[in-house]
Amino acid sequence: MDWVAKSRALFAVEKPEHFTNYEHCDECAEHDATLRQHDRESIGIEELGNPAWDPICFCQDIGMHYYLPAFIRLSLDTMSEDFYLEQFLFHLTIDGRENSFYVSCNRPQRRFIADFLAFLLEEFPDKIELAFCGDDLLNAYEIWSESES
Repeated sequence: MDWVAKSRALFAVEKPEHFTNYEHCDECAEHDATLRQHDRESIGIEELGNPAWDPICFCQDIGMHYYLPAFIRLSLDTMSEDFYLEQFLFHLTIDGRENSFYVSCNRPQRRFIADFLAFLLEEFPDKIELAFCGDDLLNAYEIWSESES
């Protein structure tokens, strides 16, 4: 399956004018500017790969929907180095099923994310184990595979 193409179809939203509560503080404004400067094809590990300065932590749900194809692409492209998957899993699991991104997704979107996580478990078990994120991946799968709506 072409995971990136499928994610583009399932998460087909226009690029938002803003991604964060950019008027809140300088940090929110800076993260918003970073996300606005890129699109889902051009954003990369340089912009999203630092857990201590991750603009997605401030991103509203519409921005998460918009950038989901980039998260899929980065997760696949960085299996050998940089390993973005760990950050993606953080965004998928924070607050469990109360996660606002989880709540904002429909059943087919949730199923897609669960299927992607299962694919990663099957295809990259050694790399996931080396990155010590197997438990996080299983937790994310458990959350996203049980769609309630």
